Amino acid sequence: MAHPRSGAACFAATFLTILILALVPAAFAQAAPGDLSGRWVVKADFFGTPLYFPLKLEQHGQQLTGDFSGDKLDGTVSGNAVHFLAKDEQGGSEEMNATLQAGEMAGSIVFINGGDAAHPTTHQFTATLAPQRRAGTPQRHEFTPTTFYRQFSAANKPALTIAPGDTVHTTTVDAGGTDEKGVRRVLGGNPETGPFYIETAVPGDTLVVHLTHLRLNRDWAISDDAIVDRGLDSDLAVKMKDAGKDVRWHLDRERGVATPEKPGEHLAHYTVPLRPMLGCVAVAPNSAQAAPGTGDSGRFGGNMDFNEIIEGATVYLPVNVPGALLYVGDGHALQGDGELNGNALETSMDVEFTVDVLPGKRLHGPRMESPTHLMAMGLGGSLDDAFRAATANMADWLVDEYKLTASELAQVLGTSSEYKVSEVADRNAGIVLKIDKKRLQTLTPAQNGLR
Repeated sequence: MAHPRSGAACFAATFLTILILALVPAAFAQAAPGDLSGRWVVKADFFGTPLYFPLKLEQHGQQLTGDFSGDKLDGTVSGNAVHFLAKDEQGGSEEMNATLQAGEMAGSIVFINGGDAAHPTTHQFTATLAPQRRAGTPQRHEFTPTTFYRQFSAANKPALTIAPGDTVHTTTVDAGGTDEKGVRRVLGGNPETGPFYIETAVPGDTLVVHLTHLRLNRDWAISDDAIVDRGLDSDLAVKMKDAGKDVRWHLDRERGVATPEKPGEHLAHYTVPLRPMLGCVAVAPNSAQAAPGTGDSGRFGGNMDFNEIIEGATVYLPVNVPGALLYVGDGHALQGDGELNGNALETSMDVEFTVDVLPGKRLHGPRMESPTHLMAMGLGGSLDDAFRAATANMADWLVDEYKLTASELAQVLGTSSEYKVSEVADRNAGIVLKIDKKRLQTLTPAQNGLR
């Protein structure tokens, strides 16, 4: 005969079992959130200024590996708590403690500079997974600009949002702010069309800009008769003391030549072939630096004034902020190497380009590609600095593209390098190292190369 209380006891035991089974999934979800593996975008608050960093995670159980902005990391996941420590080769580090909620991480990062380990800084941050490329047919956009910007800034409102694979047809004003109809639209100083927000582009990626169409849209251009200071010795400076006057050029688009509208007696029959180019192709730099003016250049591209950024060329730029924020402008009908006058044949332009994004491919400086050459840009305060930067940029490219050893790299550079002076007119001088693709045909490209 059963005990009088056995029925109640059985009911209680059964209820407890059901309750435990019901709670186990919830407890398991807390202990083991979704896999964190993937590419993340970290937005850290540096004294009110947002700075962005790429974060790559691989999760194996509760262990994390990967890299934070290029620094190798190790970490753990415990419930919704995430911790990692990343270190660089100079003794610096980044230590993150975060909580995972609704697919987003939030918490704090302690930054230690290798040269100043005694003064760590702590900053709040959020992190989200990098967006995926959307499916569908690439779109073509006809964009008529109404606003032109004079800073390469991440704070400027995007003029248009486009996706990788999309094509944009638009126009630019000239360096003085005048459009194809001769109407002054904005103050001078290389006003830019854009910026264009590219979906899926995040810091740590490379933006690819294919220039599919560059055409003149008016029959005149402005230059001057000066020579920039970097091109003058003392004797030539004396001869050029009265120079600096504007020179207007006629652009004969049917014949494909330019001539001075009021030539001096010795230039009465002087003509030069038209070769339209863009002086400026840029992405927004990291907001850690003050937004540079559109006459400046740097790792973000900018006013590079390289006369091989022409129709058919491809420009590679490092992405620094979400969306990249692409700017184009400063059309030239023709420019000799270096922009020796301080102005080329400045004019407005019809521009068409197609964009792409290379996820997780980090660049240290602008690169270009033509049907025949690879070209690495070097920018610096002197031609010596620019020469070194161009050489290092190409060295990184070849090592990444072909996995060359140091000895092999030196042999390729020593036998195949071609250098051009791209820019001497502005704050930064520019040197471009070119290599003919025919010289590289016998090398085996890596599977994860730039191209």
